[in-house]
Amino acid sequence: MKASRSPAAVRHAFENASLRIPIADIMPLRQLTPAILKSVKYAQIAASIAEIGIIEPPVVVRDKSDPDRFHLLDGHIRIDVLAKRGDIEVVCLVAMEDEAFTYNKRVSRIAIIQEHKMILMAIEKGVPEERLARALNVNIASIRHKKSLLEGICPEAADLLKDKHVPINTISELKKLKSVRQIEAVQLMIAMNKYTISYARSLVAATPDSQLVRGKKGMKGLSAHQIELMENESASLDREFKTIEQDYGTDHLELVLATGYVARLLGSARIVRHLAQHHPDIFSEFQKIVELQKAA
Repeated sequence: MKASRSPAAVRHAFENASLRIPIADIMPLRQLTPAILKSVKYAQIAASIAEIGIIEPPVVVRDKSDPDRFHLLDGHIRIDVLAKRGDIEVVCLVAMEDEAFTYNKRVSRIAIIQEHKMILMAIEKGVPEERLARALNVNIASIRHKKSLLEGICPEAADLLKDKHVPINTISELKKLKSVRQIEAVQLMIAMNKYTISYARSLVAATPDSQLVRGKKGMKGLSAHQIELMENESASLDREFKTIEQDYGTDHLELVLATGYVARLLGSARIVRHLAQHHPDIFSEFQKIVELQKAA
């Protein structure tokens, strides 16, 4: 009986345990610029560390010639803040290899709705609003604004936006719309990949009064005729979008089948010779289709 092959061992990215390391033994890969030191991000991290300590450990890698010294891969601001506070040591994750990239570039930044949910969870667990404000280095009004972020937003629209990076003022504009129109507006934003406050305002301006929460709107610099034109254009765009959305699945399936058939045709040497000799233009186009399929 043939022995079964053992699965390949999974290679660890980090050492098995975190390590408490003297800050003096950690060598930064870059220096923080004056602009970074004065940035909002630096102030927020400093405030968070002062209030609740280090949440995400810095990432280091051992020096190849001296294993007791370390190169800092990720966490330059955190280490700088700790050093200026007078801390001597910090708990770090020790990477097995220096992959020569900044870890933060591989991290998906938290979306505004996810931040809202985290704030609600913290408050439900008894964390005072004042402490949250200090930890995030924002004023308490900002915490309260984010706490009530989804008041007036229908659940379907909120779900569509849950992982999108949407400005908080865009959410405020969407609150002017009734639920059905909110969903339509969010779908248009996603289709256009555009979540700016100006785009949200244009969608509100192009919305009929009957779909607004507070009825008739007034737009500075626009006449009633111009607003009516925007509403008609928006309605036309909505209809075109829904038509395209309905046809997309069928069109995509037909395209996949067609490109697959062309690829099989070009897999035959006899057909390739015939096309090359008698229909070179068609043969050239078929080759482009197959190349595009391979690149996809």
